[in-house]
Amino acid sequence: MERFATDTIALESPDDLALAERMKGGRERILTELRKLIVGQEDVVSEVLLTLFVGGNSLIVGVPGLAKTLLVHTLARVLDLKFSRIQFTPDLMPSDITGTDLIQEDPATGRRQMVFSPGPVFANIVLADEINRTPPKTQSALLEAMQEHRVTIQGRTYELQEPFYVFATQNPIELEGTYPLPEAQLDRFMFHIVIDHPPVEEEFEVVRTTTALRDPQFERPVTGADLVAFQRLVRRVPAAEPVMRYALDIARASRPKSPTAPEFIRKWAAFGASVRAAQYLVLGGKARALTNGRYNVSFDDIRALAHPVLRHRVLTNFHAQSEGVTSDQIVDKLLEAVAVPRSGM
Repeated sequence: MERFATDTIALESPDDLALAERMKGGRERILTELRKLIVGQEDVVSEVLLTLFVGGNSLIVGVPGLAKTLLVHTLARVLDLKFSRIQFTPDLMPSDITGTDLIQEDPATGRRQMVFSPGPVFANIVLADEINRTPPKTQSALLEAMQEHRVTIQGRTYELQEPFYVFATQNPIELEGTYPLPEAQLDRFMFHIVIDHPPVEEEFEVVRTTTALRDPQFERPVTGADLVAFQRLVRRVPAAEPVMRYALDIARASRPKSPTAPEFIRKWAAFGASVRAAQYLVLGGKARALTNGRYNVSFDDIRALAHPVLRHRVLTNFHAQSEGVTSDQIVDKLLEAVAVPRSGM
């Protein structure tokens, strides 16, 4: 699909253009470093990197043994960012995530005072492992951190160091004793990334490399300061009004009570996407455009990100579940049903 002829390049300053080139080159160098440990999973890695460039948080879903933790930890090592892994369990408390005030005695004066002890959320990349294994009260402890990049303890607010990302994982098989994430919390994740078993040759390569000695040395192609600069650059990328309206049309059509909802949405969807879906479609499209060497967003960028943006926002009802219809299949039909605006309109 062609972009609109009326699109103009807004990134006109030499500094912006140089930063855009550094972002594109940085992505390729990050991929090169990741491949020292990570085999295949190209789509998964691309979506994780888009999460970084936009400044969002993502949910990674896959069965055990597919290197979800390894991918996120390796990414932190490649970027030289502080990494923290939180294993979510039924007895995990909110203070186990955010930190708490402790009484400490001053050796010199003998006086006792309350001192804040930061929790594992005080990192650049936080891996919330099996986030659905802890009760909603503890899950919600991440909400403020994810949305505001800060936490509030005993009435005091503590800013989190930038850049800050949360990657949460879920195992789609073992659901006994789990606490499904509420719709409001799911909506705060930019992408729902599905990681599946790789093709046979990639799986063989995984077996070969993981059963030999490995001690890769990583270069640091991109810094945390670079990522913050990339996030600001992404928001300056132009998106034509028809492209933004196309993203919004997709989100609105996914809502069962919307007048523009197709019949299959009314039949199969319990809930549709919020306005955050359109926002993330556009922001993800901007980042995708830059990493592909373009300075504006196309309809193809929106369509390419529809599944990871929408699959956790378009929730199926009983009819869909009884017929074996998945959210991904509904998104497929949405992309067929929502018309792409024509150039020049």
